[in-house]
Amino acid sequence: MVPTTAFKKITDYLWEIPKSFRADLRVPARVYATKEMLEEASRDSSFDQLVNLATIPGVQKYSLAMPDVHEGYGAPVGGVFATDADSGFISPGAIGYDINCGVRLLRVNLTYSEVKSKLGELGTAIFREVPSGVGRSGRLKLTTGELDQVLLRGAEWMAERGYGEPHDLDHLESRGKLEGGDPSKVSQTAKKRGHDQLGTMGAGNHFVEVQAVDDIFYPEAAEKFGLSKDQVTAMIHTGSRGLGHQIATDYIRTMLAVMPKYGINLPDRELAGAPFGSPEGRDYFAAMACGANFAWANRQLITWEVRRAFAEVLGERGTGIGVVYDVAHNIGKLERYDVDGKEKQVLVHRKGATRSFGAGHPEIHESYRNVGQPVLIPGSMGTGSYVLVGTNQAMQETFGSSCHGAGRRLSRHAAKRQVHGRTLKDELEAEGVVIRSGSMSGLAEEAPFAYKDVDRVVEVVHRAGIARKVARMRPIAVIKG
Repeated sequence: MVPTTAFKKITDYLWEIPKSFRADLRVPARVYATKEMLEEASRDSSFDQLVNLATIPGVQKYSLAMPDVHEGYGAPVGGVFATDADSGFISPGAIGYDINCGVRLLRVNLTYSEVKSKLGELGTAIFREVPSGVGRSGRLKLTTGELDQVLLRGAEWMAERGYGEPHDLDHLESRGKLEGGDPSKVSQTAKKRGHDQLGTMGAGNHFVEVQAVDDIFYPEAAEKFGLSKDQVTAMIHTGSRGLGHQIATDYIRTMLAVMPKYGINLPDRELAGAPFGSPEGRDYFAAMACGANFAWANRQLITWEVRRAFAEVLGERGTGIGVVYDVAHNIGKLERYDVDGKEKQVLVHRKGATRSFGAGHPEIHESYRNVGQPVLIPGSMGTGSYVLVGTNQAMQETFGSSCHGAGRRLSRHAAKRQVHGRTLKDELEAEGVVIRSGSMSGLAEEAPFAYKDVDRVVEVVHRAGIARKVARMRPIAVIKG
């Protein structure tokens, strides 16, 4: 285990393990955290995994962990690193199994007082519209040709078929389509798992949540994003379902087999990968892009389903729901940054981390460009969630990245040992939060105490300057698998 004494304090919110810590490190390793959070995170293998990222071939500047960091597969959840696009490395495990697990925020043209009496009906309608649970299929059964188009075109394909508005795409990361996808690089097993899962939530920490805006911290940005005090919002958190998981499984197996061919030795087999320019590296990137596009299409169809539920319960008042933004968490992106005084193209791996692009970046739609990209940080069930905005400091320090959520502090089994799902449901509903869930056991796994304090996590990235707080929302209805 990496001791906390190995960290050198840079600021109150940034710590570094120097390159000299271990002979195989190519770069230092950095963590955004308070001293107390640093000590808490050192209780699992998060920092061992973070240090291992600093050994990856072609890694640039340093490996990074966000304040929501916790142990993952190979790489820590909350881990970020970039490799040289020409001579570097790509690792499926360091991107994650649930490719483009991400968050979308919708704004509703209603206040809390206008929906309060209808929350029970609304929760039930959303639960009925959005299929949830492990393996649940959705309303669309895609042909092979249709699925290939989804893998190539993502949310764009859905919007063209009436499952959204053209302007929805303006406020999706990468407009809901990652270039470079090749459906022929996705196995038939993965396609079989995904052909009927569009528009479904899944289980685990995935959810649809109806919220009310509690606080506004940055009025100028909030106005740009169309957010105001007491406004109703809806947040969607899900990813690429079984298709993305199978892509990761397939290519981790491939990478384990080919690493000896490339003479690659890593301290953890779970980081298995290949040179980005190799056939295996390129094939995985093409398949990963397909998984990312499937996830954006999935959240697009769920958006359509949520809009249907609001209109069903609230009639004309429940229409006109717009997209604030949509961000990806588990993804690899080709981006350009200053590295040692020279602009360079790198492959950024974000695992349980999200983009935090600052004002002026050309990828941000013109309606937001002068303030920056929305950064969406969901909290644990029954607490709160945040909208932040990206900064130019993040572009300089973190490869344009921020945290992605509260981050787990207890395993799912540990959470279930401490509370029964029915008890938790009763407690949350007594606090005014409507709960709709298909599994009381699954609900217990996601108990608020199983996660870190989202307010503390967000305060770190805000004070460190890599994202700026815009608004905080409280949950008023939670729909789980």
